[in-house]
Amino acid sequence: MTGRSAPAVLPPSLRVRLGLIAALAALVVVVLGVLYADESKPGMADARIVAAVDGVGPPWRYVALAMDFLGEPVGAATLVVAIVTACLLLRHPRAAVLVVAGVGMTVGTATLLKSLVGRTIHGDGNLSYPSGHTAFATALALVVALLAAGRLGLGRTAGTSLVLGAALVAGAAMGWAQVALGAHYPTDALGGWCTALVVIPATAWLVDRTADRLVDRTADAGRRERR
Repeated sequence: MTGRSAPAVLPPSLRVRLGLIAALAALVVVVLGVLYADESKPGMADARIVAAVDGVGPPWRYVALAMDFLGEPVGAATLVVAIVTACLLLRHPRAAVLVVAGVGMTVGTATLLKSLVGRTIHGDGNLSYPSGHTAFATALALVVALLAAGRLGLGRTAGTSLVLGAALVAGAAMGWAQVALGAHYPTDALGGWCTALVVIPATAWLVDRTADRLVDRTADAGRRERR
């Protein structure tokens, strides 16, 4: 008996599929990063999308500003604290760790990639690839969806659909807001979305593995003391 009682934050039924999706997302992040390295202009696809959504007026501009606020330090911290509190109230500390570690790793990775890629927007030195706001929103949605899939005991198809659906909705909403406000190009948003798809499953696996090892060591220590 290993003494493992806490549910995994990365449901076993989803590990293979999310691993494959993460690998594909990593490829997209790398390809876009290489393609737009040190650039300051939109690509062809960027230009077409920006022409359609850039500079929206009220009331949609207010919606975009509200979405943008949720990705800023105060708004982001409020969301993270609320979700961590909910996890602790549900007596799921492993999930609380994933919220903090997963979101932190995602935002940190996006920030590092910005420096490495060096893409800017508006020619004013603002690093834009990948979008940190989109990465944050997608990461938070992925974490919540993973926890919901595990709690509901969803299988591979239903669980994968829930996780990807949540990521798509959150990423698309924040990505639209960033493009509409002129803060990012569409490919920046895509890069941020894919960054979260890479980092969150990997972090969830690491949290599970670390927690299980700690439980095993505690159980082994307890058995030795009883001898």
